[in-house]
Amino acid sequence: MERPPALPLPLNQLPEAIQRFCDTSGPAPARMMAARGLVPIRGNDQIILLAQLSADPDAEIAKTASGSIAKLPPNVLHPACSAPLPPSILERLADIFRDSVDTLALLCGNPATADATVEIAARRATEELAERIANNEQRMLRAPQLIEALYKNRNTRMSTIDRLIDLAARHGLDLKGIPAYKEHVEALRGQLIPEPSDEALPSDMAFSQTLADDDNDEAVATDKVDGTESVKTKFKPMVMLIGEMTKPEKLRLAMVGNAAARSLLVRDRNKAVAMAAINSPQVTAAEATSIASSKEVGEDILRFIGNKRDWLRNAEIKRALVFNPKTPVGITLRFLSHLRVNDLRDVVRSRSVSGQVKAAAANLLDKKEKNS
Repeated sequence: MERPPALPLPLNQLPEAIQRFCDTSGPAPARMMAARGLVPIRGNDQIILLAQLSADPDAEIAKTASGSIAKLPPNVLHPACSAPLPPSILERLADIFRDSVDTLALLCGNPATADATVEIAARRATEELAERIANNEQRMLRAPQLIEALYKNRNTRMSTIDRLIDLAARHGLDLKGIPAYKEHVEALRGQLIPEPSDEALPSDMAFSQTLADDDNDEAVATDKVDGTESVKTKFKPMVMLIGEMTKPEKLRLAMVGNAAARSLLVRDRNKAVAMAAINSPQVTAAEATSIASSKEVGEDILRFIGNKRDWLRNAEIKRALVFNPKTPVGITLRFLSHLRVNDLRDVVRSRSVSGQVKAAAANLLDKKEKNS
């Protein structure tokens, strides 16, 4: 998705009435007056003039023009946000008013606004703005990346996401930016998709509550007592919330949730949910190490970790996989040679690894000790 051309625009692309005030070869004092809004230009031409000057090579002029735009009254600004102005001008307005829901909503609803500009807004939109963006189905279908951006935005209602996924599926779109897209589509099959509403649904509020309870600073959500994993007390409310979720909700939580939620979802009985959690681009090497150590995750998860090239530079991940008896033997044997001598001794003494792995470790240990 291409961004509009960067400002400043060539003079011949500007209204003739403002060209002399934007000419960088002209006197700087004249441009400064224009940047302060002190020249007889009004309406949309004034907006274009100030936006163009906000990218002036003279930093003081650019700063002054940006400040003048920020101070524009709604009765001047808002009509321009809905007008067929150059996409570059509209993008500059979206950047300056990125914290104004009403202004952004007008810009995102303007057919002249570039899809790339709307995508930027969708990534950080509030719940209200996300709803307004999502309701423009024509733009969603033209630029599916917008659906992906809203999917990854924690503020977008879950019911809205279901509606957008259903829309995409009905029109044969393939949203490659959502790893669990096909599973989400399948999970919605035969379900009643809610219509847009002014108020969030109870299920939306429950999903938001789960996100609010998600602790970004926690890498795992389990303790080990006598070698047995148990859910930490502080995470039990989240366990119950996740347990009450639908499959589509779990799939999205795997994408937008934090470490604590993922550490629970990766243990989910539903393979698609567990794989969505480990596939989340937010999973760190530290999380992967913790997951690789867990005897509650399935072989598919361990196999995924063992084949993810980016993680295999981490010695702790490989060690965790070797000592986990649920790791497929082929992966375990592959990583034995990466272990230090002390780790190999631990493998030989371990009661949890298989006899085949012990024997291979003992053979490798013997060779290393002879060569040392």
